[in-house]
Amino acid sequence: MTRIHRDESALYYACGYSCDHAIYLDLGTEKYFITDGRYTVDAQEHVRDAEVVTTRDLPKEAAKRIRKSGVKKINYDPKEWDVYTFERLKSKTKITWKPKLLLGQKQRIIKRPDEIVRLDTVARLGAEAFDAFGAIVEAEGIGLNERKLYQAAIAVMQGDAGHALSFDPIVALNANAAKPHAHPDGTTLQKGDLLLIDAGLKHERYCSDRTRTVRVGQTVSMGYAQRFKRDKKRQRAYDTVLKAHDRAIAKARNGMRASTVDALARDVIEKAGFGKYFVHSTGHGVGLDIHELPVISGRSRVRIEEGMVYTIEPGIYIPGEFGIRIEDTVVMEQGRARVLGNEE
Repeated sequence: MTRIHRDESALYYACGYSCDHAIYLDLGTEKYFITDGRYTVDAQEHVRDAEVVTTRDLPKEAAKRIRKSGVKKINYDPKEWDVYTFERLKSKTKITWKPKLLLGQKQRIIKRPDEIVRLDTVARLGAEAFDAFGAIVEAEGIGLNERKLYQAAIAVMQGDAGHALSFDPIVALNANAAKPHAHPDGTTLQKGDLLLIDAGLKHERYCSDRTRTVRVGQTVSMGYAQRFKRDKKRQRAYDTVLKAHDRAIAKARNGMRASTVDALARDVIEKAGFGKYFVHSTGHGVGLDIHELPVISGRSRVRIEEGMVYTIEPGIYIPGEFGIRIEDTVVMEQGRARVLGNEE
């Protein structure tokens, strides 16, 4: 299939290397990695199965290669292109440009065995970082505000190895946790508070993604078992989210629609009377990007297949009171979902 990419994850998946100024062009028998002089040496060392071409004008060079090849059609993802660059490229060719939304993600929706190993490893590293963050909160967290806790989360996720982050961590207390993508503020952590942390790191370019909601007491555990003393509503909501999380993982099967996986979690929350407080989809794919295919939502028509990797992250968010989310990343293996990096 002829195709063209600009997205860095698509570039990396196609040829093992990417940079912020490049075009990958697959013309069938001919494949090119087109970039400028800043990246030539690095590209020549790392690009596989493609010729590295150096130029000052990437669209012009790509168009020249397309004209010379004689191909009649090229597939592209409109989301990878700005209008100006794509129109320049298109104007210099007389072929059919066929839009294929999320072209790169569709090509990597089924993870190879080596990718699953990397995702398992990064999930384990992420889980270890969560435990380290819990230890920090237990030892010195009381009295710190969300901004300080956020900075601590960044530091612990990066670790001594200096890992890149999958995304900016979400660290939220009590009522602020009712905002699914809360930004840290000056709210101060007190004993007995509810703390939500959603964070991930990158290892060998692959992402981890995990969320835990915990009660901060004498000890702080990042495990599933949490006891919200003297707050029956929080406890019931937490137990409901955990039940939804566990059910969506335990009952997922190959061949099941993603919408059915979503329903496995959503039905638990709705039957408990919290349905209107579950305001997002149950999950999303994880790989080279923190959000990729498949989407685990009520609208998705995708069927779950062996080798797919995605999150399960049901939540209950009651404005002005609290928010609860429990998230793990799973891989479909031997027809069932297995939690990556999990030692609980």
